[in-house]
Amino acid sequence: MSDPSGSVELEATVPGSDTAATDRTVESTTRARRPRPNPVDLLVVLGFWAVAVWLLHGLWASPSRRGLAHNLSDQALDEWFLALGPRLWHGDTALVTHLINMPDGINLVSNASLILPGLLLAPVTVLFGAPVSFALTATGNLALTGIAWYLLFSRTLGLRRALAATGAGLCAFAPGMVSQTNSHLHITAQWLVPAIAWCVLTLVRAAREPATAANRRTVVASGAGLGALVVAQYFLGEEVLFLTALTLALVTVCYAARRPAEAFAALPRFAGGLLLATGVAVVALAYPLWLQFAGPQHVPNGPFSPAYFYADLASFPAISRFSLAGGPASDTLTTGPAEFNTFFGWPLIVAVLGAAVALRRQTVAVVCGVPALVMCWLALGPHVTVAGTRVPAPAPYQLLRGLPVVDGALPSRFALAAVPLMAILLMYAAQQAWALGGRVRALVPAALAVALVPIVPLPLPTASRPPVPTFITGGHWRTCVRPGGVLVPVPLPTPTDPDTMRWAAATSDAFAMPEGFFIAPYAPGGRASVGTYQQPTSRLLADVARTGQVPRLGPAERAQAAADLRFWRASCLALVPGPHADAVRVAVERLIGPGERVADLWVWRVST
Repeated sequence: MSDPSGSVELEATVPGSDTAATDRTVESTTRARRPRPNPVDLLVVLGFWAVAVWLLHGLWASPSRRGLAHNLSDQALDEWFLALGPRLWHGDTALVTHLINMPDGINLVSNASLILPGLLLAPVTVLFGAPVSFALTATGNLALTGIAWYLLFSRTLGLRRALAATGAGLCAFAPGMVSQTNSHLHITAQWLVPAIAWCVLTLVRAAREPATAANRRTVVASGAGLGALVVAQYFLGEEVLFLTALTLALVTVCYAARRPAEAFAALPRFAGGLLLATGVAVVALAYPLWLQFAGPQHVPNGPFSPAYFYADLASFPAISRFSLAGGPASDTLTTGPAEFNTFFGWPLIVAVLGAAVALRRQTVAVVCGVPALVMCWLALGPHVTVAGTRVPAPAPYQLLRGLPVVDGALPSRFALAAVPLMAILLMYAAQQAWALGGRVRALVPAALAVALVPIVPLPLPTASRPPVPTFITGGHWRTCVRPGGVLVPVPLPTPTDPDTMRWAAATSDAFAMPEGFFIAPYAPGGRASVGTYQQPTSRLLADVARTGQVPRLGPAERAQAAADLRFWRASCLALVPGPHADAVRVAVERLIGPGERVADLWVWRVST
């Protein structure tokens, strides 16, 4: 099976068998094709976009008034980060910003701050607003990830277009990817991962071939390209970069163990390409990495406990609530609606195991199967749990605990890196079975359907969100806050209720806010926390907003309010609409005096 435009043996990129007989089978049935552009390619690209839009159509109906129902808080945070994009174009490239958590600010590279998407979508943010940029990022992450894997599978791994599209669809719309779309956009931004893998594969192929000027140029180009992609992925999603690097390292080790002579012969040029990639990345990322690990407001650890965000072993054969055959019953096996990372379903697991057995004599079974198994094993976390009960079984994640960067990656997300490896095994085995003809060929589509149909994704639920006040959208805020000044919503934004951060996002973060939702070093010992301490006045107003009861307020409280306003460097306070807004207004008036109605909000100007 070859393409008339020419082909290269699949063995040159993803090695097949160590036996000559199987090698001839691989050569005759599965070749790495470089097909010419084809109308099918365009249909596949449009299909990925169509599926992604369909999954998020509830959000697209009204991006500014609708949000992803299972994670509205993270969506507000993501929109605030995306709103920083236009500021980057205007020269504000500081990676420590004081536009939230005033006056301390936050370290952007210690947060999942979507720097690259914000930069790329800045024109969209300016013209249509951060909610549209969020919807486009959520949709584009899924579609572009599928398209990128399709190109790798069809162009480099030699899969038939139908199988390449099927495997890429599994990578883009796996249960973990769909659930992570609930506002974890730094995790679903995986569209550079296939390009990173392509650079590594190209480097391996060039390193294996005889040393020529052309091969040396390929090594240099692949190494430099890999370094550039690492830099881009760092600003796209560092956790995905870490998982990708770990997975590719495991693949490389497995290949070397399977074919030590070839690996040893290729080592000098392969290592040279990796050194070049490392040099490019280190030069470009030296300052951001220093800032992340030693700069202002950096955190020494991840804020979430690996002992909580683990994968239950029983979740692997279960099916996500966001899949066709799933339901709410599966919720008991996960730590949250955005973390259905291991819900592959038993039909897919059986199919992948069958593919691994069918390919057992080929190197691809080792270089994909073993790393996939290791990543799933690491996803179990520091202790093995089955249906909520801890069992005495080895948990290799314990070996990684406390390591920099690793500590910030949630264990269950390790399983996300296994999905492309599972797709390669499944589609590669299907292609070879198809080539055999007869009954086997007839069974291939049926087997794929049985494995994949149960986890076909369903549209993500959405919920209404309060509109951003006219005081903000109409520009009335400028009457009491200069650009870059501090607007204090009352009550102030918190990690559990950061909705007023959308006010700043609606202005491309033109003004600063105190407190809010972010990661910063406020836990004991300077360790990572989510959010910061509430100042006394903030805590008081939050209590009034929650209970509707205004406490006795005297000179001490008014003096504390004045001190807190000075600490925040506040220019203006604005009352947040809510069930107990009248009680909050009374409390603010007793603390700092009468306010005024500007557009649709009560406002208090702060004299400086």
